[in-house]
Amino acid sequence: MTRALIPGSFDPPTRGHLEVIDRCSALFSEVLVAVADNSAKNYWFSRAERMRLLGECVSHLSNVKVVQIDGLVASWCADEGVDVIVKGVRSAADFDYELTQATMNRELTGVQTVWLPSAPVFAHVSSTMVKEVARYGGDISSLVTDPVAHAVWQLVSPAEGKE
Repeated sequence: MTRALIPGSFDPPTRGHLEVIDRCSALFSEVLVAVADNSAKNYWFSRAERMRLLGECVSHLSNVKVVQIDGLVASWCADEGVDVIVKGVRSAADFDYELTQATMNRELTGVQTVWLPSAPVFAHVSSTMVKEVARYGGDISSLVTDPVAHAVWQLVSPAEGKE
């Protein structure tokens, strides 16, 4: 049984995130989607809300579980018996950033990292871009699921309840 971890902040979860999770579900026996906080980021959604949204998005995948993670990802993997960290990459810039993390994680605990290139249709999608488009009233329906879009619109324009 191979346990894989997909860590991220998922603020909010995008269709790009979900595509990687779906592919991992087909590749690994168990997939843990770890919602983490990054001290360098300002979040729109609480960790509990991000976990709830992700849980709704992956409920159809029987071998996927959404978990909370604190501290170093590599240490958490070692403590929880996770075999591999999976990272989706959209570009060479993503890969360069992720390679440094993967090297550090392997050095700290021996956990390996596997990269999955994003589907071309999602190569431009990021949580940051979703928030920026929504902030200015743009259509995010192709970038996130309906429940996520609703949650984003509630933050952007709660009085209007725009969907």
